[in-house]
Amino acid sequence: MPRTRRPLALLLSSLVLAACASTAVAGSPSPTMTTPEGTVIGPEDGYLPDGTSLSPFDTSQAAVSNLERALLDALQDATTAAAGDGVQVQVTSGWRSAALQQSLFDQAVAEHGSVEEARRFVLSPEHSQHVTGRAVDVAPYEAMDWLSRFGSDYGLCRTYANEAWHVELATSRGGECPEPLADATAG
Repeated sequence: MPRTRRPLALLLSSLVLAACASTAVAGSPSPTMTTPEGTVIGPEDGYLPDGTSLSPFDTSQAAVSNLERALLDALQDATTAAAGDGVQVQVTSGWRSAALQQSLFDQAVAEHGSVEEARRFVLSPEHSQHVTGRAVDVAPYEAMDWLSRFGSDYGLCRTYANEAWHVELATSRGGECPEPLADATAG
């Protein structure tokens, strides 16, 4: 059962979150990246440059708006509750197009030296829950910690032991999260 909050705290935290919803990208040129093959990937692919984050309420951005509805609802409810505890939850990566996921996978292979090692951190588009809109990466550390303690109240669970930031809807609200897999290769 989700923890209860005082109505005023909910109202205030919702107002603060709504006011901050588009601060990460609004007013700046659309960020893009170009793959080695020359494909331009941008916000419509769910791309967020390193160091950029979005409010879970910023549904003007594909990284948030293309999340599976149940995940987005749970994340927004948890974000509101976390704000009542003084914790700000931000999305550093949400839904990703297959092209963006492939680019991230290719970068991981180059960085780690093999497909097998890369898969511990980034999955191919065919296997990534980000491509289906069923996974989200969060920040900062305080948000990761808050979700590890209270996320199951909303059905949100850390699914990989080596990725504290990676959250999926992996139980029912108020249920018990499954034990995280060691990494993405264990799935």
